[in-house]
Amino acid sequence: MGQHTSPKKLYSTVLVEDGSGRKNRKTRERAARQVIAREQAEQRQAVKAKVAAERAEARSTNYLPKGGEPGAAALRAYRGFRVPAHQDTSAALQGAYPFLAEGGLGSQGVFVGQDMYSGGSFVYDPWVLYQRGIITAPNLVLAGIVGSGKSSLAKALYTRSIPFGRRVYVPGDPKGEHTAVAEAVGGKAIVLGHGLRNRLNPLDEGYRPGGLSDAEWASTVASRRRDLIGALAETVLERSLSPLEHTVIDIALQAVVASNDVPILPMVVDRILTPDPTDDDRLAEDGRMVGHALRRLVSGDLQGLFDGPSTVTFDPTLPMITLDLSRVVENSTLISVLMTCSSAWMESALLDPNGGQRWVVYDEAWRLMSHPALLKRMDAHWRLARHYGIANLLIFHKLTDLDNVGDHGSAMRSLANSLLANAESRIIYRQESDQIGTTGKTLGLTGTEQKLLPSLGTGQGLWRIKESSYVVQHQLHPDELRAFDTTQRMTQNPREFADPERSGGLS
Repeated sequence: MGQHTSPKKLYSTVLVEDGSGRKNRKTRERAARQVIAREQAEQRQAVKAKVAAERAEARSTNYLPKGGEPGAAALRAYRGFRVPAHQDTSAALQGAYPFLAEGGLGSQGVFVGQDMYSGGSFVYDPWVLYQRGIITAPNLVLAGIVGSGKSSLAKALYTRSIPFGRRVYVPGDPKGEHTAVAEAVGGKAIVLGHGLRNRLNPLDEGYRPGGLSDAEWASTVASRRRDLIGALAETVLERSLSPLEHTVIDIALQAVVASNDVPILPMVVDRILTPDPTDDDRLAEDGRMVGHALRRLVSGDLQGLFDGPSTVTFDPTLPMITLDLSRVVENSTLISVLMTCSSAWMESALLDPNGGQRWVVYDEAWRLMSHPALLKRMDAHWRLARHYGIANLLIFHKLTDLDNVGDHGSAMRSLANSLLANAESRIIYRQESDQIGTTGKTLGLTGTEQKLLPSLGTGQGLWRIKESSYVVQHQLHPDELRAFDTTQRMTQNPREFADPERSGGLS
């Protein structure tokens, strides 16, 4: 057996002092209380001395007697002076107290509604404000949750501007809600989608601005066609083109334009995939990826919209043009391709020196900004707004929608945030409580302005124009309300759909 190890034992005991410890502790506590008492007594003495000095100074000061000094013209009164209470209306008192609310933006421009602080009419016009030097960029941002009334405000702004000579362009309408408005004001809605007969030829010459010679116009058309084909290829490939691929597109486009009066995209695709035998043999290999990418638009999953001559025209002289994307909203690539084409045509109209002033409305902006090519074009229009004479209007639900644009810290996210930074007019409708912090930080709102946002009613918005703030109730005419209504299906009687006789039948 091994050696037996005995367990260790631990002994403990209580330390007992002789009784002097408690006495010493009592002595220390008594001494501490005495020190505190002396300090409090000294403070009371100092306060008493200060009060006594103030009273002595007051007694030594000579004041006029309540009844005035004796003698003639001594301003004496037979009774004590007492200011009578005065009551009046706010309309009269605003002259005595003029700084209770902002004075508004003047009377020139488009009527919006009522200023809820001053009670006066609120008028807004970005071109007028720019001429007066109040703003330096005619760009707007409009944010509000569903049902807050932001769509009605946007439609009222641009339709009420039409009588002032302004035109309206909606380069992408994902929900199709601007189509009825365009038709009501004498404009046109370009509706494209699978199963429809409408075709869009990206190689159309487009609108010819005034003041261009034939040579200048030919050069402009060639450049726009080349840029547009390259942008379409980059959109489908989701990458930038190489120099070799640019060369392939140039050679194919020149050959098609030289041999056809109305070039169409299928011709360019065939030329890229099957180059002329007299050309360099390496063209077929260099353009293989580009050719197959563009082939998707004419005979692949994106066919049916770009495979023939245009059946719709872009007429910038109309009061309003909108591109209805409601039939293709499920295909993000197709949306990007369509808006790339429409943006190229719009730019040709904007270059016309006689084109006038125009609203450019980006509805559901977060969806459009998720495409790099579209975001870059939007940024270019944003920065050249003064040169083009346009006012850009970006419509969001909430500012956190920008989180869907690129990754955090990416170039796309920075580009999207710069659009907000370059908008000096910011309209914020009702926001949820969890969005207040982000909205306030992004738009630079004060604490008071942030507290207003959750309590705003339908049609009420906070207008932040540079450093001035207004709370405005948007007002609509009954005819406008019917034309702008986006809740028709939710508010209609379902029996009307079940009974064709009550609904007037189907046409």
